[in-house]
Amino acid sequence: MGTGRTQTRSYVFDIRRTSTTNSLITCDLTSQGPLQAVTLNKGQETVERRYSTVKGPLAVAPMFLQDNRRIAALITVICLALLIFCLAERAVRLANTPATTIDGLQAGRPTKPTGRLIFETLAGLRLIPATATSPAIIPRPNPVQQRLLDLVDIDPTRPP
Repeated sequence: MGTGRTQTRSYVFDIRRTSTTNSLITCDLTSQGPLQAVTLNKGQETVERRYSTVKGPLAVAPMFLQDNRRIAALITVICLALLIFCLAERAVRLANTPATTIDGLQAGRPTKPTGRLIFETLAGLRLIPATATSPAIIPRPNPVQQRLLDLVDIDPTRPP
């Protein structure tokens, strides 16, 4: 169908459009100076490392989506999940400062809290739903779970 150039945040992308696909051909930073090109790409490795989190140890089974709306929806859901994952990690790390590690996340040693370790630790929590006479509660979290809940100001006896 054609080609086009799109500029986003000082990047110039060369996109080839066909009847069924949009392919990214190049990312042209030549119009930028060397310092600007380095600045634009600074921190890129952190973003790219996060996508291994999405893939996970089980990886993602290949899917064939024929509708562009479904592809966009799947990417949106994956990105929202990744955002929640990163925000939980960030909240725990900010609340834990100046310390950088938490005891008990991994057996036998203090560990820097990562999103995966946080969610694996909290996975064993259960919620007893509220009834007409009693509020919802989280019964007896273990000490590590309690520490994580305290860091993000969640009282297990009064869930939101």
